[in-house]
Amino acid sequence: MKTYDLVVIGSGTAAQVASARVRKAGRTVAVVDHRPFGGTCALRGCDPKKMLISGAEAVDAARRMRGHGVAGELRINWPELIAFKRTFTDPVPQKQEAHYAARGIDVFHGLARFTGSDAVSVVGRELKARHILIATGARPVPLRIPGAEHIITSDRFLDLENLPRRIVLIGGGYIAAEFSHIAARAGAQVTVFQRGDHMLPHFDRELVSWLMVKFTELGIDVRTQATVARVEQTANDFLVHADGALGKQAVAADNLRIAQLNMKEGVMEFEEFNNIFQEYNKARMDFLQNSSDGIVYQLLLSQKW
Repeated sequence: MKTYDLVVIGSGTAAQVASARVRKAGRTVAVVDHRPFGGTCALRGCDPKKMLISGAEAVDAARRMRGHGVAGELRINWPELIAFKRTFTDPVPQKQEAHYAARGIDVFHGLARFTGSDAVSVVGRELKARHILIATGARPVPLRIPGAEHIITSDRFLDLENLPRRIVLIGGGYIAAEFSHIAARAGAQVTVFQRGDHMLPHFDRELVSWLMVKFTELGIDVRTQATVARVEQTANDFLVHADGALGKQAVAADNLRIAQLNMKEGVMEFEEFNNIFQEYNKARMDFLQNSSDGIVYQLLLSQKW
């Protein structure tokens, strides 16, 4: 069994900051992750999304300059845009591990399982620590509706080799807003189902109203006060059924095969965590609080070493 001052579970931004500061203070540190090192922001969130947005912004800028010295039509080549995104994300895990090694931080690949209040096991290897930091982030809460197995999340959207012609987004948060604009500018027919009475409920309503004009211009069909009830697989596509103020509705979404996995796609779920929490009341997170006698901590908690 190897003993450390700090073991960090997860390798995203929080893990990087905490491990670097503790190691700089002269303490021994290990980082554990069962996924490629780098975390959500660098691999499955902010950064790859910005790469896709850059393509959408280029098309938008060219269209707004039409008649003002810029001529011709631009379009998004989705496979090339995804390939461009991967030039940024693919090198991240190796670079992260190199940074850890340069600082003298040990890295372990695999699921961390607690074997005691101050110890975890990683692929059969026991690690003991004075302090353990859980910096794993969160994952989407599954929608408990018939056909939920056909729904994908933002992780999978950012890796789509080909973009479906018809896409349905479930939820009206900021991820759905961003991805709907990207997909629409890439030529997809996009429908958004939002349970609330307007998109982006946690943002200033007046600003959102200005943004909704752009949704209309892009042909994005936003259906508010509509709760998705089930996803039905038909012979050629999917039907997303919703209930709401306008009664029962159904919108078609296309099939898509990703690489060699033979998985059918086309329906995406981006409901915000708070909304799902309110509906299912299944999860609770005690942010910035210790959870085990001052040894195990969630996210970042200031400590005196």
